[in-house]
Amino acid sequence: MKYFVQPDSIVRKIWGKSDTILFVFAGASAEFALNKAVDWLYFTGKLPADPLGRLFSTVMYARLIVFSEEQKALQAIDRIVSIHQTVEENRGDRIPDWAYRDVLFMLIHYSIAAYELLERKLTDQEKEDLLDVFLRMGTRMHLKDLPHDHQSWKESQQVHLENDLHYSHYTKDLYKQYRKHLGAFRYRILVESQKLVCPRQVLSHLGLNSFSWATPLLATYKLSRILRLDGVVKQLLLPSKYMKEIKALDRPVVNANTESPTTSG
Repeated sequence: MKYFVQPDSIVRKIWGKSDTILFVFAGASAEFALNKAVDWLYFTGKLPADPLGRLFSTVMYARLIVFSEEQKALQAIDRIVSIHQTVEENRGDRIPDWAYRDVLFMLIHYSIAAYELLERKLTDQEKEDLLDVFLRMGTRMHLKDLPHDHQSWKESQQVHLENDLHYSHYTKDLYKQYRKHLGAFRYRILVESQKLVCPRQVLSHLGLNSFSWATPLLATYKLSRILRLDGVVKQLLLPSKYMKEIKALDRPVVNANTESPTTSG
C-alpha cells in the first residue's frame, strides 16, 4: 500500500504523539490569532464560539493526511480546498494565497519546534523530509510560490513573520475566548507553552517575553512520561471537554471521518 507519508518518516513520529501535537496546537493558536487573514476564520462565527475545537479540527486534518494511504490523503486535501471554496463563495471574496501558505508554514515550524523541545534536534535530512510532506500538501492545493527546500522555506517564513502578522481586535477577542474556554489556570499554561515554541516576532506582537516558567516544569513532565504518569498530568492540565480528542492523538488514524478544518467553521 502506498502512503502519502512513508511509515518510517520522522513526520509520523512527530505527528504520532499527543505531546508534540499539543505544542503544535499551542503555537498555532498564537499565530492564527495574529494572522492578517484571521477575519476569514471569523466569517461563519464558529471559531470564536469554539476556538479550541476548531483548532483541534485543523490539527486533526493534518494528522489524518500524515497517516493515510495516498489516495485518502489526497481526497482529504481536496476536501479542504472544496470547503474553503464554499466559504469564499458565501463571502463573495477569495482567501489570499499567502494565507494558505502561512498555515503550511505554521505546521512546518511548530512540528520542528515541538519535536525539538520534547525529544531532540532534527537532522537536516529530517527537516527536508518534513518540508517535503507539507509542500506536497500545498502543491495539491494549487498554491503558488512555495519554497523548494528548508533554507528557502526559512527565508519565506521570515517574510511571512514580518509581513503577515499584526495584533488586531480579532487577536484580542480570540485570546479572550481562549481564556473563557480554558479557565484562568489552563490559559496561563497555554501562554507559557507558546513562549517555548513561538518565533520571536510572534511573541513580540503578543507583548510576551521569551522567559517561561513552564521551562523547569518541562523536565518534570518528561520524567512523568518515563514513569507513564503523563496521562494523569494531562488530565490535570488540559480541559476534560477535549480529553477524548487528546487521547485519540496517541492512536493510529484508521479512517477519514474527521471534521472539517478551522476555516470551514
